[in-house]
Amino acid sequence: MFRRREPVPFAFIAEAERFRSNVTPPPRRRASAGQIAGHWLMGLTIVAGLAGSLVIGTPALEQDHLSTPTQQSQASDRR
Repeated sequence: MFRRREPVPFAFIAEAERFRSNVTPPPRRRASAGQIAGHWLMGLTIVAGLAGSLVIGTPALEQDHLSTPTQQSQASDRR
């Protein structure tokens, strides 16, 4: 019914599985309205920065084949 465990050199390791504390942790402090507003503002700033960089950076990534003539070096024309 009950299995015997192998001996462990340290007794506290063997008893760690069945140890339960009777001390309850203190309740978490609730964030104030200013802290919540600060977190929202920080998140909004980060999202707006990412969206702005995407809007500004997208035209730089486009390739204009028609408007920019292809330049060839003069050395490749001479043989």
